[in-house]
Amino acid sequence: MLAKYIIVAAYSLFVIMIGIIGHKKTKSFKDYLLGGGKVGPWMTAFSYGTAYFSAVLFIGFAGKIGWAFGLSGLWIALGNTLIGVLGVWVLLGNNIKKAATRFEVKTMPEFLAARFNSPFLKLFTSTVFFIFLIPYTAAVFMGLSYLFEISFHIPYTYILIFMGVLTGIYLVLGGYKSMAMADVFFGIIMIFGVTILLISTISKGGGLPSIINSLRSIEPKLVSVVGPPGFWALLSLFILTSFAPFAMPQLIHKFYSIKDKKAVKIGAIASTLFAALVTGTAYFTGALTRIFITPARNPEAFIAGVPRFDALMPELFSTVIPAALTIIILLLILSASKSTLAALVLMSSATLTEDMYKGFINKKASDRTLTRMMRISSAVFILLAMILAYMKPAIIVTILVISWGAIASVALGPFIWGMFSNWTNKVGAISAAVGGLAICLVLFLLWGPKMVPQAGSIGMLTSMILVPIVSLIFKKKSN
Repeated sequence: MLAKYIIVAAYSLFVIMIGIIGHKKTKSFKDYLLGGGKVGPWMTAFSYGTAYFSAVLFIGFAGKIGWAFGLSGLWIALGNTLIGVLGVWVLLGNNIKKAATRFEVKTMPEFLAARFNSPFLKLFTSTVFFIFLIPYTAAVFMGLSYLFEISFHIPYTYILIFMGVLTGIYLVLGGYKSMAMADVFFGIIMIFGVTILLISTISKGGGLPSIINSLRSIEPKLVSVVGPPGFWALLSLFILTSFAPFAMPQLIHKFYSIKDKKAVKIGAIASTLFAALVTGTAYFTGALTRIFITPARNPEAFIAGVPRFDALMPELFSTVIPAALTIIILLLILSASKSTLAALVLMSSATLTEDMYKGFINKKASDRTLTRMMRISSAVFILLAMILAYMKPAIIVTILVISWGAIASVALGPFIWGMFSNWTNKVGAISAAVGGLAICLVLFLLWGPKMVPQAGSIGMLTSMILVPIVSLIFKKKSN
């Protein structure tokens, strides 16, 4: 146990050192928000991958989806890799950099305002981003704190405070420069961690043939092409988690900072390989909770025989990972989460500072003022997310899916059509943003938590469909 404390302490000190280095290299607001706009391919690749996959994937999604869908959850891993990573890099990477230069913008709301000549669209999207990124961030804090609570037997509240303070120190100090440097460190740890997790789980299960036979004996559909919940449930999760990255501001933000077209090509390959390893391992091992976790052996993972989905993966780690290597898994989850937290916090503080304050209150704000405001708003956002995480509002998968669905329902249609068409107009973009969010939230309320992925997916499709239809009805262009 002492060794765990020492390693985590050393890890934390190293992260703080990165924050100090980043602070010394941050000379302007552009440095703080975009790393100067000259971040290389490897930093960007690791930064994108580690921001995409967090404790919510390993603690929430892997456990809940793996338990319910079995090995068919690997379809989601495939979609996340080929669509959510490779597709985003290939289709958007270079185009976003070009758009940033053409319109002289630093964020997605700024691009939407410039492309559609709509200050309202900028205000609306930035407000929605800020509101729904808070529960998303809280979900990451919750997943991380649950795992460390089980591993270190420290009260949840103390761990939550520690995680919030650590994130705040290195991000508030150095902004994107600190985040990009830390993400390379985090990404390397994640590669080692998921490799250990994959090998240990297969070994503990007696090899792949034995694992498949064990799952089949529990429920034949756990090894079928589509798991027990059925095709539509699987498809909605596939769509939501794979296509939402095309509109997630904390991921799109990476391409505003990347160096050039060559860096995009290299980063696309590196990021895709990273995603394949991380998501494939997460969903594969999540399916094996059915084999290793039972009410008799793991009573803490169940309530009246019903699984506590947020507890399944932590119990799996303690069951299949050799004691001497459990610290690596802890650092895996910590690394995945710290990067995601940093990306969310930076993006949220940008909506307050760049999109709202500079955009509507003080358009002539100095570089120094904006940088100071970014630091202050980052700290405030972390505090808000920690307060929500302390309240433990629901299982973390539900929180994340609601956040992803709402954000993507607002931004997907306007951003994609705005990027790739010159005939869609302001009315179409505003209708899609408002209509997509309205449909998403109404369906959330009507259908309840069990249908959250379906509601988010329909909201995203609504957003995509409304832009061209309404633009054709109102033919007058606004660009």
